[in-house]
Amino acid sequence: MSDVPAGRLVSLFLEMIAAERGAAANTLDAYRRDLDDYCEFLAASGVDPLGVDANIVRSYLGDLDRRGFKPSSGARRLSSVRQFHRFLYTEGRRSEDPTTVIEGPRRGRQLPKVLGMDQVDRLLSVAKEGISDPDRAAPERLRAARLSCLLESLYATGLRVSELVALPRSAARGRDPLLTIRGKGGRDRLVPLSEPAREAMAVYLDLLIQVRPAHGKSPWLFPADSESGHLTRQSFARDLKGVAAAAGLRTDLVSPHVLRHAFASHLLQNGADLRVVQELLGHVDVSTTQIYTHVLDERTKAMVRDLHPLSDG
Repeated sequence: MSDVPAGRLVSLFLEMIAAERGAAANTLDAYRRDLDDYCEFLAASGVDPLGVDANIVRSYLGDLDRRGFKPSSGARRLSSVRQFHRFLYTEGRRSEDPTTVIEGPRRGRQLPKVLGMDQVDRLLSVAKEGISDPDRAAPERLRAARLSCLLESLYATGLRVSELVALPRSAARGRDPLLTIRGKGGRDRLVPLSEPAREAMAVYLDLLIQVRPAHGKSPWLFPADSESGHLTRQSFARDLKGVAAAAGLRTDLVSPHVLRHAFASHLLQNGADLRVVQELLGHVDVSTTQIYTHVLDERTKAMVRDLHPLSDG
């Protein structure tokens, strides 16, 4: 057995990806959960990370399968385990990486859930209801205005939900049509902010100052009584489910991430370049954005059908 506890090795790995890759807190938490589960399995098997061989890793994948993990979840766990062992190898703590010969769980290509433009319009319309209703209490009108602002901003920018709820108050100042967003790994990018989104921000902030004057000095655009000081992702997701139900949409098909997918898919449907969408989404590698190529495929088929001189269409 190693003199270095497994938990300490995991902590060193997390410190590395935080320092060298600028991994966000959410990413670090996900890695820690995956690797804590892996190390618990190793401990039950009487093995420490420095003594693992390929058969042990295969046994772990088999254990995940027996516990009912989907292939996509198993593949994510394996990715964490691979990176952990690669770190141990490159740091000289092991003479080889036991995961290099491991094949991951087979996964079918999953297309993102996407809302149609008419469905997004319904969501945006329903979210606005009640903002100016004099029969509603002021806190209810504020909540409606906040949700309308969140949805308009998300659909206009394609932000990650963690980026959206943590927008600074300065995002609502001035008339600059572009926002500077600090995304994963501390990378900055510019995203557009539509006029409807700016109008929704103005309405929301007017109500916020009237109804919650104590929040007027908050540095956050969406202040809340939470540990972070701003609205949580969970609260936004819960409110979004409510407006989806009111709009007559299946709530299991609607989430903040689905609206991010809608932003990307609708841009591509209307002729945007894949590289531009990559930049707007904050993807480092265009291969991540290529999950949307089904949209491009359909657009290409339609173009050939409609424009080719020998087409029967």
